[in-house]
Amino acid sequence: MKGSTQVSLSLLSTSIPSPAWSFFDLGPFRIHAYALCILAGIILATIITSRRLTKRGAEPGVVLDIILWAVPLGIVGARIYHVLTHPGDYFFEGADLLRTLYIWEGGNAIFGSLIGGAVGAWIGCRLAGIRFWTFADAVAPALLVAQATGRLGNWFNHELFGLPTTLPWGLEIDPSNPAFPVGLPDGTLFHPTFLYEIIWNLLGVAVILYLERKFRLRFGQTLGVYLIWYGLGRSFFESIRIDPSEIYFGIRTNVWAALAAIAVGLIIILVQRHRHPGLEPSPYVPGREWIGPDAGVEFEDSDSDDLDQSSADQSDDADERTESPEAPATSTSASRL
Repeated sequence: MKGSTQVSLSLLSTSIPSPAWSFFDLGPFRIHAYALCILAGIILATIITSRRLTKRGAEPGVVLDIILWAVPLGIVGARIYHVLTHPGDYFFEGADLLRTLYIWEGGNAIFGSLIGGAVGAWIGCRLAGIRFWTFADAVAPALLVAQATGRLGNWFNHELFGLPTTLPWGLEIDPSNPAFPVGLPDGTLFHPTFLYEIIWNLLGVAVILYLERKFRLRFGQTLGVYLIWYGLGRSFFESIRIDPSEIYFGIRTNVWAALAAIAVGLIIILVQRHRHPGLEPSPYVPGREWIGPDAGVEFEDSDSDDLDQSSADQSDDADERTESPEAPATSTSASRL
């Protein structure tokens, strides 16, 4: 008995404690750590995607035109997916249906955000003139960074942990937590699935960047690798979680979704490698190309940095000489929202 107590104390000394807070008040506003983690993930993903798109030849900042659609629809899709796959939590006699909107309580499904975000990205790409598959490849590793950051929100919310474990890195959960399994003794440790997924996602970033460079992945193939990598990890992490879930044929809903992600990723890679064996000619769809700031400078007056009406009048003849039917399309900036 004494030895058992010593082992328990030893495990607790190396275990992962749950945060003592999950929100703080700023004047009349309550700021939830879960929301801050999601926001940080969105910011990081935007920065990474923007840099990757610019390196492919896109206009700096064009990613903002796309995420204005992708992020809101991604959040809506995430919430709808969660609510529909957990009907018992929201639809019962006497239930407050407004709770379906309380995203700060947790419950934003990544698979739903991928579906909603993809729809939003498609709309944004159409308006900005960017090839959808180019954007998809640029955002693929950024998605893993965002998801790794967002998983910290589960830690702050004391949620979505795994099976009981005696491993030294087990997660401490207060017995008063509604998700604490009935019948387990105080001090029981649980698999920190949030940490497992963070590590898996960050490792996936390195794998994706390596494979993209080695095999020159384009036309959505990088996104395909992302779907396969994330699906493989999620299918395992989901299988050791103990939070309630709908079960179909003995398998949790999100495990089915993870397997579907793997299948979709494989299909994208096989189809796109067959249809597009070469490199992408441009990140823009034909006719929507962006002209960089250094284009057409050969007729500029080198003695002046500012354009005024006088210099515009003097350059009329030069403008006529440079205009031709084959001139490339102008910037897509005017089409931004």
